[in-house]
Amino acid sequence: MITINTAEGAVAENHSYQLRTPVLIIRFGTTQVQIATAQADRVTAAEVEFARQLAREANDFARSVERTFRGRRSA
Repeated sequence: MITINTAEGAVAENHSYQLRTPVLIIRFGTTQVQIATAQADRVTAAEVEFARQLAREANDFARSVERTFRGRRSA
């Protein structure tokens, strides 16, 4: 297991290209994670499903973080 904590300066970026599949980059200071399809010129149904799952879980994470942030601000 690798744990990378978000902090100021953490960045998530989607890079779309005309001649290859997209690349998602998540950067934490000097550590960077790139998520890409197995092949640069095609996308499988499994990769589409993974991208959808990733989006759902990232959205849930964002809502949980926002809820926690709002709860602490009003406390």
